Amino acid sequence: MDAFYSIVSFFSTGGMFMYPILIVFAFGVAIAIERFVTLTLVTNKNQLVWSKVQPLLDSGEFEEAREMTNEDESTISRVLNMGLSLQGTVRRREDIEIAMEESMMEIVPRLEKRTPYVALASSIATLLGLLGTIMGLIQAFTAVANANPAEKADLLSASISVAMNTTAFGLMVAIPLLVVHAILTSKTGDIVDSLEMATVKALNVFSRRAKRAIEA
Repeated sequence: MDAFYSIVSFFSTGGMFMYPILIVFAFGVAIAIERFVTLTLVTNKNQLVWSKVQPLLDSGEFEEAREMTNEDESTISRVLNMGLSLQGTVRRREDIEIAMEESMMEIVPRLEKRTPYVALASSIATLLGLLGTIMGLIQAFTAVANANPAEKADLLSASISVAMNTTAFGLMVAIPLLVVHAILTSKTGDIVDSLEMATVKALNVFSRRAKRAIEA
C-alpha cells in the first residue's frame, strides 16, 4: 500500500501535464498491443502456410500450391499466389519476380501500419514532460519572487521538486514505448525477410522447372 500511495502522491503533485502524458501512454500502449498481436498472428500464419506450401513447390505440384494459396488470406499466400498464377504462362523469371515484388509492395505498408505512432507517442511524452517542468519552474520562480525572503529557499526547492515530476514521468513513459517500438519494428522486419525468402525459393523452383522443360 505504501508503494501505491507513493505513486498516487507522485502523480498528483506533478501538475496538470501529468494527465496528457498519461493519455499519450494509454494511446501508445493500445497501438503497441494491437500491432504486437497482429504481427504475431501474421508470423504464425505464414509459418503454417509455408510449411504446407514448400513441399508442394519442391515436388512440382504447382496446381495444388496454387489452389491452397488462392484460398488463403495470409500475407505469404498472397505473394506466392501471384507467382504461381504466372508460373507456366510466363517464361522469364524477371517477369514473375516483378509481379511478386509488386505484391510485396502492397503488403509491407500494411505490416508497418500504425507502428510509427508508438515512437511518436514516446517523443510526445518526453516533450510534454519537459514542457511541464518548464511551466512548473516558471510558476515556482514567480511564486518565489513574491514570497517572504526567509521562505524563498524552501519554497523554491519544493517547487522545483514538484516540477521535475513531469520530466520523470515523461521519461518513464517514453523509454518503454521506445523499446516496444524497436520490438515491433524487428518483428515487422522478420516477416518481410521471411516473405523475401519464400519469394526467392519459389522463384528458384520455377526457374529449375522451366529449365528442365526446355531441356526436355
